[in-house]
Amino acid sequence: MKAAVFSSFGPPEVLRTVAVARPDAGPGEVRVRVKAAGVQPADLSVRMGWTPPGAEVRLPQIPGNEFSGIVDQVGAGVADWTEGDEVLGYRLLNCYAEYVVVPAEQVVAKPDGMPWEEAGSLSASGQTAHTALRELKVGVGDTLLVHGAAGGVGTIAVQLARAWGATVIGTASERNHDYLRSLGAIPIAYGDGLVDRIRALAPQGVDAALDAAGEEALRASAELIGDKSRIGTIVSFELGAALGVRVIRSQRSAARLAELVELYRQGSLSLHVRRTFQLEQAADAHREIERGHGRGKVVLRID
Repeated sequence: MKAAVFSSFGPPEVLRTVAVARPDAGPGEVRVRVKAAGVQPADLSVRMGWTPPGAEVRLPQIPGNEFSGIVDQVGAGVADWTEGDEVLGYRLLNCYAEYVVVPAEQVVAKPDGMPWEEAGSLSASGQTAHTALRELKVGVGDTLLVHGAAGGVGTIAVQLARAWGATVIGTASERNHDYLRSLGAIPIAYGDGLVDRIRALAPQGVDAALDAAGEEALRASAELIGDKSRIGTIVSFELGAALGVRVIRSQRSAARLAELVELYRQGSLSLHVRRTFQLEQAADAHREIERGHGRGKVVLRID
């Protein structure tokens, strides 16, 4: 099968599309013929030498941690899936490939009519956003501040918070402000005077904050919110620990992913894919992520 791999750590150029052995499903597993694979900032970190907790990076390594596709092989003991089922799911690595093998409990059914690209982009950002908002106890009547609100995680976090009854203020580049308004957020620009601008927008105060942007945003959140347990970061782990706020890592499960899929099915959650690349363009997809300030997700299409 074809897969995008890196044989050394480094810039996007280390990614190459090569032929590798096609894996087989073992007991309790399914093999999925991948149609689309989301591209995450975490994938870039892996390419640069970071190892996700619970994973083992072995060179040459296939990156990628979310996918959509069609079940084409079912391992022994699997009763819930059959060949031909359309699914979306997750695993820590190995998703930038024509086939991926995963435990059967790490996939859920893809809704009819859901585009492959959207299905392949949901799990990582969606489950991170869901995990974060649950840890921050966001609910009815809260005012939530989301930094990096137009990105993959931010887009989902805004919509979940709105669905759960919160008012959302979202920081983003000005070109993404109309997009945030369409999601139900109040947009605000980055830069000098951010804390004062937020206080002017929310004179009643801000109850919780999710940082998906970096240190400046996290420091602003700490200045605005007294209860540090209601501030979380998914990017600035060292500073987050130093400030005493929540350092949040996604807690992924089929149940969490199925809840997100149901919200999508009901029309309460929309997904924005800003660019699609072919598998052979994985390095270009990583460069697109590195540019920053993008809207929604980047996806690899695998035909």
